[in-house]
Amino acid sequence: MTPKLPPTRLLLLASPLLLAALLAACGGSAGGDDDDDAAPSAKGVVAVQTVTPTRAAFHATVEAWGRAVTDPARSRTLSLGHGGQVEALEVAPGQRVKRGQALLAIAPDPAARAAVAQAQSALTLAKNELQRTQQLASQRLATQSQLAAARKNLADAEAALQAQRALGGGAARETLAAPADGVVTSISVARGERFAANAPLLGFAPDHALVAELGVPPPAGPQLKPGQTVELDNVYGDGKALTGAVTVVGQAVDPQSRLLPVRATLPADAALADGTAVHARIQVSDITAWSVPRAAVLHDDHGDYLFQVQGDKAHRVDVTLRSGDGDPVGVDGPLDAKAKVIVQGVYELSDGDRVREASK
Repeated sequence: MTPKLPPTRLLLLASPLLLAALLAACGGSAGGDDDDDAAPSAKGVVAVQTVTPTRAAFHATVEAWGRAVTDPARSRTLSLGHGGQVEALEVAPGQRVKRGQALLAIAPDPAARAAVAQAQSALTLAKNELQRTQQLASQRLATQSQLAAARKNLADAEAALQAQRALGGGAARETLAAPADGVVTSISVARGERFAANAPLLGFAPDHALVAELGVPPPAGPQLKPGQTVELDNVYGDGKALTGAVTVVGQAVDPQSRLLPVRATLPADAALADGTAVHARIQVSDITAWSVPRAAVLHDDHGDYLFQVQGDKAHRVDVTLRSGDGDPVGVDGPLDAKAKVIVQGVYELSDGDRVREASK
């Protein structure tokens, strides 16, 4: 029969064994950490898609913004050579009208009507006086000088009546009509208002009389000159692009916009309302640059850049964007013509990262 040991005795005998097991476990764990620290971690390889860079011709452009407005050289203000009172407004500002369409109904000033009547009476008197003088001259009772004076008086009376008729005001009611197809840009009078001779009544712009009033950053001014091609589009829609030409390049910065004013023509069929906001690209020169997809060009605090593949690594190349319109874009920089440009996967890359070509 085996003797039983007290619990205290059993604990004392087991303690050395437990201590040895703990030390062995700690030693094994420490050895494992050393092995993990010594093993280098494998760096990832980024899957990318690439293209070969090529040299191509691009149009260097200057961006501009502005409005389509009525050409100041073709717009006009309608007025009358006599005073009167507005009886009716037949149109509204912004309305398109046809040639000969009634714009205003006018009651001419009584003084204008009186002037026409006086000119008519003076002409009748001059005709009668000439007839009487001719009869006297045939009877040798009037001299040739008197006959010449009577003829001159008749000519003067006819000229005076023509002038009064040209000024208008002879009728009891007069209609101001549109001089051509176009748009009423403004109305300066109200119904019942009296106006003086030559007072502005309406603003009128004939069809196909729009120009683009643009603004460009002042540093771009030296690159611009009349005759350069301009591509314009409506900033509010997806209408087709319009092509015009630069006609005027301002030499003074606008104090409100802080931009240099530029005026360009618009095609005759431009379907734009007066005042429509437009965006323009002025072609200033032709350049040759590296042609790369737009997606390949990135930007950070140091400027524009892209990645090329050298061996199995991505190499950063700093570039200058020369033509940013469309896709591809034109860039300048120390590109290797034989190294491919990375297009997809660029946002995951840093300079020197390992890459591999992904299947398309």
